[in-house]
Amino acid sequence: MSRKIRLGVNIDHVATVREARKTFEPDPVHAAVIADLAGADQITLHLREDRRHIQDRDLKLIKEVVHSKINLEMAATDEMVKIALDVKPHQVTLVPEKREEITTEGGLDVAGQKERIKDVVKKLKEAGIVVNLFIDPEEKQLDAALEVGADAVELHTGEYANASTEAEREKELERLKEAAKYGKAIGLKIYAGHGLTYKNVEPVAAIEEIEELNIGHSIVANAVLKGLADAVKEMKEIINRVR
Repeated sequence: MSRKIRLGVNIDHVATVREARKTFEPDPVHAAVIADLAGADQITLHLREDRRHIQDRDLKLIKEVVHSKINLEMAATDEMVKIALDVKPHQVTLVPEKREEITTEGGLDVAGQKERIKDVVKKLKEAGIVVNLFIDPEEKQLDAALEVGADAVELHTGEYANASTEAEREKELERLKEAAKYGKAIGLKIYAGHGLTYKNVEPVAAIEEIEELNIGHSIVANAVLKGLADAVKEMKEIINRVR
């Protein structure tokens, strides 16, 4: 059996429920602590420019109270770079961001904006922050990620998760396998995430090159019914069952 895969628990949707009423509960900071104690290997949170769910206060408090790694998802903007340099999360994941989208719709086009991304990566790495790029499983994006100095890439699994037929799902799974193999071969650490659930995660978790999965909505959705601690433990059991 190979080494275990790490689980990053994304708590954005806990904040989404809170912001629906603009109140103090459920508190994503509390959720982060529970997930941490339940075995999450890192806490992932996306501080969006419009602050639609996670707030600056959440990020700062979570960094203070959580003992596992903090993975900050953010757009490559001057404002977000400044916040990251101030808070110093363990890892930053650069993602594309559109104000009108419900959730991140695709991977970051690193190949199309190499100079900008390279500049951001350099600033973050100089501060001792590990830099991960959320990209589509394409060789040109993997090559660009390496070129701009990223430490790791998170392969966008949305096309796999949203596939409407078994044939489509197998095709997308093969894309992920090939991208993971290629990315590892050129020297990148390989992570994956987006749209993964208790029902579809196993084939992705079985990809040998993938070291880390970031999962949020499915865990939070299950936590509503069974409690966050049990939801996190169940996801960890599933993703490591195939390793």
